[in-house]
Amino acid sequence: MITIVSGSNRKDNKTVHFARYVHRQLLKEAGTTVHFLDLSGLEGNLITETMYKDQPQTIQHIQDHYFIPSTKFWFFIPEYNGSYPGILKLILDAISVREYDKSFVDKRACITGIASGRAGNLRGMDHLAEVLNHLGMHVHPNKNPISSIYKLLDAENSLVDKDAEASLQKQMRQFLNF
Repeated sequence: MITIVSGSNRKDNKTVHFARYVHRQLLKEAGTTVHFLDLSGLEGNLITETMYKDQPQTIQHIQDHYFIPSTKFWFFIPEYNGSYPGILKLILDAISVREYDKSFVDKRACITGIASGRAGNLRGMDHLAEVLNHLGMHVHPNKNPISSIYKLLDAENSLVDKDAEASLQKQMRQFLNF
């Protein structure tokens, strides 16, 4: 099973459109179940005094439904303050206290950085890759920076840039063989 993670919890974020594009492509090409985890759909307070002792139900669901059964993950991460969103780090930290090996060890990950600027979240992809490696995951070396995203989407938030589409298709082929 593959899980696509759209790593922003902001409502109406642009990252989700790139992640959904790849999700649609993988549903056609992957030959396996492909789940989609959109962090903008999270509701309620995940931060509690005992969150690492008594996991909130939302965290348990994410771990049991998306992380434990998956063998591959594709993270789409927007650039937030020169890195990736804190909500994704919070979820990775919270999941790590229960069923650690089943959630992370020897699983594969792919990363695509999303940014309105020109660097495509290069630094954030490196930060996330370091965390995923620390958790025991193998990160694909093609970390794909998607830059100037407002020029790549049309008014309906559909991907219209052929170069961006080609780079995602290339990354997808590599990821499927990884």
